[in-house]
Amino acid sequence: MADQDDEIALPDLANAEPLSAESHTFGMDDPERVRTAQELEAVFEVPVNVSAVLGKTHMEVSSLLKLGRGTIVELDRKVGEAIDIYVNDRLVARGEVVVVDDRLGVTMTEIVKGEVG
Repeated sequence: MADQDDEIALPDLANAEPLSAESHTFGMDDPERVRTAQELEAVFEVPVNVSAVLGKTHMEVSSLLKLGRGTIVELDRKVGEAIDIYVNDRLVARGEVVVVDDRLGVTMTEIVKGEVG
């Protein structure tokens, strides 16, 4: 897991050089090439489902129906353990719960690379 002081270097897409007309493959032949904001503009408005999973548990329907206000449901995580952050049901990061004003939020502490489930 990454330390809180670790920073993830992201390319400055807004100041990158625009795509030239002859590079119609969008650099697919060069996986190391940085994409520009103009190249990614088509996906900026695509909605995605983001979920922050605090933990999981399994229970029978009969137990589920007995739950009421104030019932404590034990999850498979310990206090202070990282939570999973999913985008469109795919694990992409781990993070910590934070409080911003009077709302809960999530800060990412680790980017998950590759297929993890």
